[in-house]
Amino acid sequence: MRLTRVVTRAALALAGTLCIAPVAMAQFGFGRGSSQPPYTIDNVPYDGRFTFARVRFDPLSEGFRGRGDLKWDHDFPRAERNFMKILAEVSDIRPYMDGGNVFALDDPELFKYPIAYMSEPGFWSPTPKEAAGLRAYLAKGGFIIFDDFFGGHWYNFEQQIRAVLPESRLVQLDPNDPIFDSFFRVDTQRMQNGGGRRGGPEFWGIYEDNDPTKRLIAIANYNNDLGENWEFSDTGTIPVDVSNEAYKLGINYLVYAMTH
Repeated sequence: MRLTRVVTRAALALAGTLCIAPVAMAQFGFGRGSSQPPYTIDNVPYDGRFTFARVRFDPLSEGFRGRGDLKWDHDFPRAERNFMKILAEVSDIRPYMDGGNVFALDDPELFKYPIAYMSEPGFWSPTPKEAAGLRAYLAKGGFIIFDDFFGGHWYNFEQQIRAVLPESRLVQLDPNDPIFDSFFRVDTQRMQNGGGRRGGPEFWGIYEDNDPTKRLIAIANYNNDLGENWEFSDTGTIPVDVSNEAYKLGINYLVYAMTH
């Protein structure tokens, strides 16, 4: 796929003008706090288009509260819908636009998709089959993004990723890492986390064979929530400059993963 590096101011402004009205979102239950998921999972068959792939998992039982119990589905499917609109505007990629597909880590269909996204890994607890599935996915060239976890959620994430990749090392990424300049130049020190939570964003990665000269196979947005900034970018509740940076970072991840 050829990527267009020329980006117009108008395209970036879409982060603040995606045309789904807040009233309509409320009517269809897209806000937090609904008693039931406001969607159905209906994966589309693989047809060669870039399609956003989200990971689902049975979460830890601790701390469940009503609708939020699924954890992996936070910001779904509006985050990916909005992100795909921006991707289509700033590149030559013509992605699947109506959300994305959802897979368990032990689903062989996941191997058809080069990039996987997981929300709330602080509640992730993979089965042995799921851990083996993710290990095989990464070994075959896959790339995974971990997003939307804060504070003490780090400890569960670290424990689970070590169960998947026992020999791997999580390293905090330097602001000059190539992934932050793969399409846009993103100043990570200007990034803001989602939800007004304390603590500045940190970016942690795992390199293939623990070798920084090789490709990143995973990135973790700790103390950060790109999905929330994508989901609510059209509501007026997220400053445009914040959602723009979140979109830029997401596109950088995609371009990096597709070219390394």
